[in-house]
Amino acid sequence: MFFDDPVLMSRLLTILTLSFHIFYATIGVGLPFMIIIFHWLGIKKNDLHYILMARRLAKGFVVTVAVGVVTGTAIGLQLALLWPNFMQLAGHIIALPLFMEVFAFFFEAIFLGIYLYTWDRFDNQKKHLLLLIPVAVGGALSAFFITVVNAFMNSPSGIELVNGELANMNPLLAMLTVSMPTKVTHVLATAYMTVAFTLAAIAAFRLMKGSETSYYKKSLNVSMKIGFIFAIASAIIGDFSGKYLAEHQPEKLAAAEWHFETEERAPLILWGILGEDHEVKYGIEIPYALSILAHSDPNAEVIGLNEFPEEYQPPLIIHYFFDMMITIGMFMLALSFVFLVARWRNWSFVDKNGYRWLIVMGAPLSFLAIQAGWWMAEVGRQPWILRGIMTVDEAATTAAYVDVVFIGFVLLYLILGIGTIVVLRRMFRKRSIEEDLAYYSGGDERWA
Repeated sequence: MFFDDPVLMSRLLTILTLSFHIFYATIGVGLPFMIIIFHWLGIKKNDLHYILMARRLAKGFVVTVAVGVVTGTAIGLQLALLWPNFMQLAGHIIALPLFMEVFAFFFEAIFLGIYLYTWDRFDNQKKHLLLLIPVAVGGALSAFFITVVNAFMNSPSGIELVNGELANMNPLLAMLTVSMPTKVTHVLATAYMTVAFTLAAIAAFRLMKGSETSYYKKSLNVSMKIGFIFAIASAIIGDFSGKYLAEHQPEKLAAAEWHFETEERAPLILWGILGEDHEVKYGIEIPYALSILAHSDPNAEVIGLNEFPEEYQPPLIIHYFFDMMITIGMFMLALSFVFLVARWRNWSFVDKNGYRWLIVMGAPLSFLAIQAGWWMAEVGRQPWILRGIMTVDEAATTAAYVDVVFIGFVLLYLILGIGTIVVLRRMFRKRSIEEDLAYYSGGDERWA
Protein backbone atom coordinates (compact mmCIF):
# COMPACT_ATOMS: atom_id res chain seq x y z
CA MET A 1 0.00 0.00 0.00
CA PHE A 2 2.91 2.34 0.75
CA PHE A 3 4.29 2.17 -2.79
CA ASP A 4 0.85 2.09 -4.40
CA ASP A 5 -0.12 5.57 -3.18
CA PRO A 6 0.81 8.00 -6.00
CA VAL A 7 0.29 11.08 -3.80
CA LEU A 8 2.65 9.82 -1.10
CA MET A 9 5.23 8.67 -3.63
CA SER A 10 5.00 12.01 -5.44
CA ARG A 11 5.67 13.79 -2.16
CA LEU A 12 8.63 11.56 -1.36
CA LEU A 13 10.15 11.94 -4.82
CA THR A 14 9.75 15.71 -4.73
CA ILE A 15 11.40 16.09 -1.32
CA LEU A 16 14.16 13.69 -2.39
CA THR A 17 14.90 15.78 -5.47
CA LEU A 18 14.76 19.09 -3.62
CA SER A 19 16.95 17.77 -0.78
CA PHE A 20 19.56 16.54 -3.25
CA HIS A 21 19.41 19.63 -5.46
CA ILE A 22 19.80 22.02 -2.52
CA PHE A 23 23.44 20.95 -2.08
CA TYR A 24 24.31 22.07 -5.60
CA ALA A 25 22.02 25.10 -5.52
CA THR A 26 23.66 26.36 -2.32
CA ILE A 27 27.12 25.94 -3.80
CA GLY A 28 25.97 27.62 -7.01
CA VAL A 29 24.88 30.70 -5.06
CA GLY A 30 27.59 30.92 -2.42
CA LEU A 31 30.77 29.79 -4.14
CA PRO A 32 30.96 32.54 -6.83
CA PHE A 33 30.81 35.12 -4.05
CA MET A 34 33.69 33.45 -2.20
CA ILE A 35 35.73 33.21 -5.40
CA ILE A 36 35.28 36.96 -5.89
CA ILE A 37 36.49 37.60 -2.33
CA PHE A 38 39.61 35.45 -2.78
CA HIS A 39 40.45 36.84 -6.22
CA TRP A 40 40.01 40.42 -5.00
CA LEU A 41 42.24 39.76 -1.97
CA GLY A 42 44.87 38.23 -4.23
CA ILE A 43 44.96 41.37 -6.36
CA LYS A 44 44.83 43.77 -3.42
CA LYS A 45 47.54 42.00 -1.41
CA ASN A 46 49.52 40.77 -4.43
CA ASP A 47 49.26 37.33 -2.84
CA LEU A 48 49.41 34.18 -4.97
CA HIS A 49 47.68 32.13 -2.26
CA TYR A 50 44.39 33.99 -2.67
CA ILE A 51 44.68 33.92 -6.47
CA LEU A 52 45.09 30.14 -6.35
CA MET A 53 42.14 29.81 -4.02
CA ALA A 54 39.99 31.50 -6.65
CA ARG A 55 41.47 29.45 -9.48
CA ARG A 56 41.15 26.08 -7.79
CA LEU A 57 37.64 26.74 -6.50
CA ALA A 58 36.49 27.82 -9.97
CA LYS A 59 37.68 24.49 -11.40
CA GLY A 60 35.74 22.54 -8.79
CA PHE A 61 32.73 24.78 -9.26
CA VAL A 62 32.38 23.62 -12.87
CA VAL A 63 31.68 20.08 -11.63
CA THR A 64 28.89 21.15 -9.28
CA VAL A 65 27.37 23.35 -11.98
CA ALA A 66 27.21 20.39 -14.35
CA VAL A 67 25.42 18.23 -11.79
CA GLY A 68 23.16 21.14 -10.85
CA VAL A 69 21.92 21.21 -14.45
CA VAL A 70 20.69 17.63 -14.10
CA THR A 71 19.02 18.07 -10.72
CA GLY A 72 17.46 21.40 -11.70
CA THR A 73 16.05 19.84 -14.86
CA ALA A 74 14.62 17.01 -12.76
CA ILE A 75 12.68 19.52 -10.64
CA GLY A 76 11.04 21.06 -13.70
CA LEU A 77 10.25 17.62 -15.11
CA GLN A 78 8.69 16.45 -11.85
CA LEU A 79 6.50 19.54 -11.57
CA ALA A 80 4.84 18.57 -14.84
CA LEU A 81 4.69 14.80 -14.25
CA LEU A 82 3.91 14.56 -10.53
CA TRP A 83 1.78 17.69 -10.04
CA PRO A 84 -0.18 18.09 -13.29
CA ASN A 85 -3.27 19.64 -11.70
CA PHE A 86 -1.16 22.29 -10.02
CA MET A 87 0.61 23.09 -13.28
CA GLN A 88 -2.72 23.28 -15.09
CA LEU A 89 -3.96 25.77 -12.51
CA ALA A 90 -0.86 27.87 -11.88
CA GLY A 91 1.52 26.98 -14.70
CA HIS A 92 0.86 30.26 -16.53
CA ILE A 93 1.93 32.18 -13.44
CA ILE A 94 5.10 30.32 -12.47
CA ALA A 95 6.29 29.86 -16.07
CA LEU A 96 7.88 33.33 -16.08
CA PRO A 97 10.09 32.93 -12.98
CA LEU A 98 10.97 29.36 -13.98
CA PHE A 99 12.09 30.55 -17.41
CA MET A 100 14.04 33.43 -15.86
CA GLU A 101 15.72 30.99 -13.46
CA VAL A 102 16.96 28.92 -16.39
CA PHE A 103 18.16 32.09 -18.15
CA ALA A 104 20.03 33.22 -15.02
CA PHE A 105 21.65 29.81 -14.68
CA PHE A 106 22.96 29.82 -18.25
CA PHE A 107 24.09 33.42 -17.78
CA GLU A 108 26.11 32.26 -14.78
CA ALA A 109 27.50 29.19 -16.55
CA ILE A 110 28.61 31.10 -19.68
CA PHE A 111 30.60 33.68 -17.75
CA LEU A 112 32.04 30.98 -15.48
CA GLY A 113 33.42 29.24 -18.56
CA ILE A 114 34.88 32.49 -19.88
CA TYR A 115 36.40 33.28 -16.47
CA LEU A 116 37.90 29.83 -16.07
CA TYR A 117 39.47 29.58 -19.51
CA THR A 118 40.91 33.09 -19.73
CA TRP A 119 43.23 33.03 -16.73
CA ASP A 120 46.37 33.47 -18.84
CA ARG A 121 44.87 35.95 -21.32
CA PHE A 122 44.69 39.01 -19.03
CA ASP A 123 47.74 41.02 -18.13
CA ASN A 124 45.55 43.04 -15.77
CA GLN A 125 43.92 40.71 -13.23
CA LYS A 126 41.41 43.40 -12.29
CA LYS A 127 39.80 43.00 -15.72
CA HIS A 128 39.70 39.24 -15.26
CA LEU A 129 38.04 39.73 -11.88
CA LEU A 130 35.20 41.62 -13.57
CA LEU A 131 34.14 38.38 -15.29
CA LEU A 132 33.19 36.99 -11.89
CA ILE A 133 30.54 39.62 -11.29
CA PRO A 134 28.08 38.13 -13.84
CA VAL A 135 28.77 34.69 -12.36
CA ALA A 136 27.83 35.81 -8.84
CA VAL A 137 24.87 37.87 -10.10
CA GLY A 138 23.63 34.94 -12.18
CA GLY A 139 23.82 32.62 -9.17
CA ALA A 140 21.93 35.09 -6.99
CA LEU A 141 19.28 35.67 -9.67
CA SER A 142 18.84 31.94 -10.15
CA ALA A 143 18.14 31.60 -6.43
CA PHE A 144 15.85 34.64 -6.55
CA PHE A 145 13.60 33.32 -9.31
CA ILE A 146 13.24 29.78 -7.97
CA THR A 147 12.54 31.15 -4.48
CA VAL A 148 9.92 33.47 -5.97
CA VAL A 149 8.03 30.37 -7.13
CA ASN A 150 8.13 28.96 -3.60
CA ALA A 151 7.03 32.30 -2.16
CA PHE A 152 4.04 32.36 -4.54
CA MET A 153 3.03 28.87 -3.38
CA ASN A 154 3.15 30.04 0.25
CA SER A 155 1.40 33.37 -0.26
CA PRO A 156 -0.38 33.56 -3.64
CA SER A 157 -0.91 37.05 -5.06
CA GLY A 158 -1.47 38.69 -8.42
CA ILE A 159 -4.38 36.33 -9.14
CA GLU A 160 -8.09 35.85 -8.57
CA LEU A 161 -9.91 32.54 -8.18
CA VAL A 162 -13.10 32.45 -10.28
CA ASN A 163 -15.16 29.23 -10.44
CA GLY A 164 -12.17 27.15 -9.43
CA GLU A 165 -9.86 28.70 -12.03
CA LEU A 166 -7.25 31.42 -11.74
CA ALA A 167 -8.23 34.65 -13.46
CA ASN A 168 -6.89 38.19 -13.89
CA MET A 169 -3.37 36.84 -13.59
CA ASN A 170 -0.49 39.28 -13.26
CA PRO A 171 2.82 37.36 -13.35
CA LEU A 172 4.84 40.34 -12.15
CA LEU A 173 2.63 40.92 -9.10
CA ALA A 174 2.66 37.17 -8.48
CA MET A 175 6.45 37.37 -8.17
CA LEU A 176 6.21 40.17 -5.60
CA THR A 177 4.34 38.29 -2.88
CA VAL A 178 4.41 39.30 0.76
CA SER A 179 6.71 36.38 1.64
CA MET A 180 9.21 37.05 -1.16
CA PRO A 181 11.56 39.55 0.60
CA THR A 182 12.23 37.40 3.68
CA LYS A 183 12.44 34.15 1.71
CA VAL A 184 14.86 35.45 -0.92
CA THR A 185 17.17 37.25 1.50
CA HIS A 186 17.22 34.29 3.86
CA VAL A 187 18.09 31.88 1.04
CA LEU A 188 20.94 34.12 -0.15
CA ALA A 189 22.38 34.82 3.31
CA THR A 190 22.32 31.18 4.39
CA ALA A 191 23.91 30.08 1.09
CA TYR A 192 26.81 32.51 1.54
CA MET A 193 27.16 31.45 5.17
CA THR A 194 27.09 27.73 4.42
CA VAL A 195 29.67 27.88 1.64
CA ALA A 196 31.97 30.05 3.77
CA PHE A 197 31.82 27.58 6.67
CA THR A 198 32.35 24.68 4.26
CA LEU A 199 35.54 26.24 2.90
CA ALA A 200 36.63 26.91 6.48
CA ALA A 201 36.04 23.25 7.29
CA ILE A 202 38.17 22.13 4.34
CA ALA A 203 40.99 24.45 5.42
CA ALA A 204 40.80 23.30 9.05
CA PHE A 205 40.90 19.67 7.96
CA ARG A 206 43.97 20.20 5.78
CA LEU A 207 45.73 22.01 8.64
CA MET A 208 45.02 19.08 10.94
CA LYS A 209 46.54 16.82 8.29
CA GLY A 210 49.78 18.75 8.58
CA SER A 211 49.78 21.11 5.59
CA GLU A 212 52.93 23.24 5.79
CA THR A 213 51.81 26.20 3.66
CA SER A 214 50.02 29.30 4.92
CA TYR A 215 47.48 28.82 2.11
CA TYR A 216 44.98 27.03 4.33
CA LYS A 217 45.52 29.38 7.27
CA LYS A 218 44.59 32.33 5.08
CA SER A 219 41.61 30.46 3.66
CA LEU A 220 40.41 29.56 7.16
CA ASN A 221 40.69 33.11 8.48
CA VAL A 222 38.83 34.71 5.57
CA SER A 223 36.13 32.02 5.42
CA MET A 224 35.38 32.28 9.14
CA LYS A 225 35.04 36.06 8.86
CA ILE A 226 32.63 35.79 5.94
CA GLY A 227 30.73 32.99 7.68
CA PHE A 228 30.34 35.09 10.83
CA ILE A 229 29.01 38.10 8.89
CA PHE A 230 26.36 36.04 7.11
CA ALA A 231 25.50 34.07 10.25
CA ILE A 232 24.51 37.39 11.81
CA ALA A 233 22.60 38.35 8.66
CA SER A 234 20.78 34.98 8.66
CA ALA A 235 19.76 35.44 12.30
CA ILE A 236 18.40 38.95 11.65
CA ILE A 237 16.48 37.86 8.55
CA GLY A 238 15.22 34.82 10.48
CA ASP A 239 13.72 37.21 13.01
CA PHE A 240 11.89 39.03 10.20
CA SER A 241 10.73 35.64 8.89
CA GLY A 242 9.22 34.84 12.27
CA LYS A 243 7.28 38.09 12.21
CA TYR A 244 6.07 37.35 8.68
CA LEU A 245 4.80 33.94 9.80
CA ALA A 246 3.04 35.42 12.82
CA GLU A 247 1.09 37.80 10.59
CA HIS A 248 0.52 35.80 7.41
CA GLN A 249 1.01 32.10 8.25
CA PRO A 250 0.31 31.87 11.99
CA GLU A 251 -0.57 28.17 11.76
CA LYS A 252 2.95 27.35 10.54
CA LEU A 253 4.59 29.33 13.36
CA ALA A 254 2.30 27.73 15.95
CA ALA A 255 3.05 24.21 14.66
CA ALA A 256 6.80 24.93 14.54
CA GLU A 257 6.71 26.04 18.17
CA TRP A 258 4.16 23.52 19.47
CA HIS A 259 2.15 26.53 20.56
CA PHE A 260 -1.42 25.23 20.87
CA GLU A 261 -3.27 27.79 22.99
CA THR A 262 -3.54 31.47 22.14
CA GLU A 263 -1.84 33.37 24.93
CA GLU A 264 0.13 36.45 25.83
CA ARG A 265 3.77 36.35 26.97
CA ALA A 266 4.25 33.15 24.95
CA PRO A 267 7.46 31.20 25.60
CA LEU A 268 9.59 29.69 22.86
CA ILE A 269 10.12 25.95 23.24
CA LEU A 270 13.19 24.22 21.83
CA TRP A 271 13.30 20.48 21.29
CA GLY A 272 11.37 18.30 23.76
CA ILE A 273 8.90 15.45 23.28
CA LEU A 274 5.18 15.95 22.72
CA GLY A 275 3.09 13.86 25.10
CA GLU A 276 -0.63 13.44 25.63
CA ASP A 277 -2.87 16.50 25.65
CA HIS A 278 -0.10 18.45 23.89
CA GLU A 279 2.13 18.37 26.94
CA VAL A 280 5.76 19.11 26.06
CA LYS A 281 8.33 17.15 28.04
CA TYR A 282 12.10 17.69 28.27
CA GLY A 283 11.93 20.88 26.20
CA ILE A 284 13.96 24.04 26.74
CA GLU A 285 11.53 26.87 27.47
CA ILE A 286 12.64 30.46 26.90
CA PRO A 287 10.11 32.83 28.57
CA TYR A 288 8.52 35.55 26.41
CA ALA A 289 10.74 34.61 23.43
CA LEU A 290 7.93 33.55 21.09
CA SER A 291 6.02 36.79 21.70
CA ILE A 292 9.23 38.71 20.98
CA LEU A 293 9.92 36.67 17.84
CA ALA A 294 6.36 37.11 16.56
CA HIS A 295 5.66 40.73 17.50
CA SER A 296 8.82 42.26 19.07
CA ASP A 297 6.82 42.59 22.28
CA PRO A 298 7.30 40.25 25.28
CA ASN A 299 3.67 40.81 26.30
CA ALA A 300 2.15 40.24 22.85
CA GLU A 301 -0.49 37.62 22.17
CA VAL A 302 0.47 34.74 19.87
CA ILE A 303 -2.22 32.71 18.09
CA GLY A 304 -2.31 29.03 19.02
CA LEU A 305 -2.63 26.08 16.66
CA ASN A 306 -6.00 25.08 18.15
CA GLU A 307 -7.53 28.15 16.49
CA PHE A 308 -7.26 26.43 13.09
CA PRO A 309 -9.27 23.48 11.73
CA GLU A 310 -7.39 20.23 12.24
CA GLU A 311 -7.34 19.43 8.51
CA TYR A 312 -5.43 22.68 7.85
CA GLN A 313 -2.84 22.26 10.60
CA PRO A 314 0.74 21.60 9.42
CA PRO A 315 2.50 18.40 10.60
CA LEU A 316 3.97 18.88 14.07
CA ILE A 317 7.30 17.38 13.00
CA ILE A 318 8.28 20.80 11.65
CA HIS A 319 9.04 21.72 15.27
CA TYR A 320 12.20 19.64 15.03
CA PHE A 321 13.14 21.15 11.66
CA PHE A 322 12.78 24.62 13.15
CA ASP A 323 14.83 23.71 16.23
CA MET A 324 17.52 22.07 14.12
CA MET A 325 17.89 25.19 12.01
CA ILE A 326 17.98 27.53 15.00
CA THR A 327 20.37 25.40 17.08
CA ILE A 328 22.90 24.91 14.29
CA GLY A 329 22.72 28.58 13.32
CA MET A 330 23.44 29.71 16.87
CA PHE A 331 26.25 27.15 17.19
CA MET A 332 27.97 28.36 14.02
CA LEU A 333 27.50 32.00 15.01
CA ALA A 334 29.12 31.34 18.40
CA LEU A 335 31.89 29.19 16.90
CA SER A 336 32.92 31.85 14.38
CA PHE A 337 32.62 34.66 16.95
CA VAL A 338 34.94 32.85 19.37
CA PHE A 339 37.38 32.16 16.51
CA LEU A 340 37.55 35.82 15.49
CA VAL A 341 37.94 37.04 19.07
CA ALA A 342 40.70 34.48 19.62
CA ARG A 343 42.50 35.67 16.50
CA TRP A 344 42.19 39.27 17.67
CA ARG A 345 43.48 38.41 21.17
CA ASN A 346 46.14 35.97 19.91
CA TRP A 347 44.65 33.06 21.82
CA SER A 348 46.11 29.82 20.53
CA PHE A 349 43.39 27.34 21.50
CA VAL A 350 41.63 27.85 18.16
CA ASP A 351 44.71 26.38 16.47
CA LYS A 352 44.39 23.14 18.39
CA ASN A 353 42.90 20.07 16.74
CA GLY A 354 39.98 20.00 19.16
CA TYR A 355 38.67 23.38 18.00
CA ARG A 356 39.50 22.67 14.40
CA TRP A 357 37.35 19.55 14.59
CA LEU A 358 34.44 21.77 15.60
CA ILE A 359 35.09 23.88 12.51
CA VAL A 360 35.19 20.75 10.35
CA MET A 361 31.82 19.72 11.78
CA GLY A 362 30.48 23.09 10.69
CA ALA A 363 30.31 22.04 7.03
CA PRO A 364 27.81 19.14 7.37
CA LEU A 365 25.96 20.97 10.13
CA SER A 366 25.49 24.08 7.98
CA PHE A 367 24.13 22.02 5.10
CA LEU A 368 21.86 20.19 7.55
CA ALA A 369 20.52 23.56 8.71
CA ILE A 370 19.84 24.50 5.07
CA GLN A 371 17.94 21.24 4.60
CA ALA A 372 15.98 21.71 7.81
CA GLY A 373 14.95 25.19 6.73
CA TRP A 374 13.60 23.93 3.42
CA TRP A 375 11.86 20.97 5.06
CA MET A 376 10.15 23.35 7.44
CA ALA A 377 9.11 25.64 4.59
CA GLU A 378 7.72 22.83 2.43
CA VAL A 379 6.26 20.48 5.04
CA GLY A 380 4.97 23.46 7.03
CA ARG A 381 2.85 24.53 4.05
CA GLN A 382 0.88 21.27 4.17
CA PRO A 383 -1.82 20.44 3.35
CA TRP A 384 -1.55 23.18 0.70
CA ILE A 385 0.50 23.18 -2.47
CA LEU A 386 -0.94 26.63 -3.24
CA ARG A 387 -1.94 28.04 0.12
CA GLY A 388 -5.67 28.58 0.47
CA ILE A 389 -6.38 27.53 -3.11
CA MET A 390 -5.24 23.95 -3.83
CA THR A 391 -4.18 21.10 -1.57
CA VAL A 392 -1.40 18.65 -2.28
CA ASP A 393 -3.88 15.80 -2.68
CA GLU A 394 -5.79 17.77 -5.32
CA ALA A 395 -2.60 18.65 -7.21
CA ALA A 396 -0.93 15.23 -7.42
CA THR A 397 -1.00 12.77 -10.28
CA THR A 398 -3.18 9.68 -10.12
CA ALA A 399 -0.93 7.71 -12.45
CA ALA A 400 0.56 4.42 -11.35
CA TYR A 401 4.24 3.48 -11.28
CA VAL A 402 5.43 6.59 -9.45
CA ASP A 403 7.25 4.12 -7.21
CA VAL A 404 9.25 2.87 -10.20
CA VAL A 405 10.19 6.45 -11.11
CA PHE A 406 11.18 7.03 -7.47
CA ILE A 407 13.60 4.09 -7.51
CA GLY A 408 15.05 5.32 -10.81
CA PHE A 409 15.76 8.78 -9.40
CA VAL A 410 17.30 7.31 -6.24
CA LEU A 411 19.77 5.43 -8.42
CA LEU A 412 20.41 8.57 -10.50
CA TYR A 413 21.15 10.68 -7.43
CA LEU A 414 23.45 8.01 -6.00
CA ILE A 415 25.43 8.00 -9.24
CA LEU A 416 25.57 11.80 -9.38
CA GLY A 417 26.50 12.18 -5.70
CA ILE A 418 29.23 9.55 -5.75
CA GLY A 419 30.45 10.80 -9.13
CA THR A 420 30.76 14.35 -7.81
CA ILE A 421 32.88 13.24 -4.87
CA VAL A 422 35.12 11.01 -7.00
CA VAL A 423 35.71 13.67 -9.66
CA LEU A 424 36.46 16.43 -7.13
CA ARG A 425 38.84 14.21 -5.14
CA ARG A 426 40.75 13.23 -8.27
CA MET A 427 40.80 16.81 -9.52
CA PHE A 428 42.42 18.20 -6.38
CA ARG A 429 44.63 15.21 -5.59
CA LYS A 430 46.03 15.17 -9.11
CA ARG A 431 47.64 18.51 -8.40
CA SER A 432 48.13 19.53 -4.77
CA ILE A 433 48.26 23.09 -3.59
CA GLU A 434 51.99 22.72 -2.96
CA GLU A 435 52.49 21.73 -6.60
CA ASP A 436 50.33 24.64 -7.77
CA LEU A 437 52.27 27.08 -5.61
CA ALA A 438 55.59 25.82 -6.96
CA TYR A 439 54.34 25.94 -10.56
CA TYR A 440 52.73 29.38 -10.57
CA SER A 441 55.39 31.06 -8.41
CA GLY A 442 58.18 29.70 -10.60
CA GLY A 443 59.90 28.38 -7.53
CA ASP A 444 59.95 31.81 -5.88
CA GLU A 445 59.93 31.11 -2.13
CA ARG A 446 58.22 34.42 -1.30
CA TRP A 447 54.92 32.82 -2.39
CA ALA A 448 55.33 29.62 -0.34
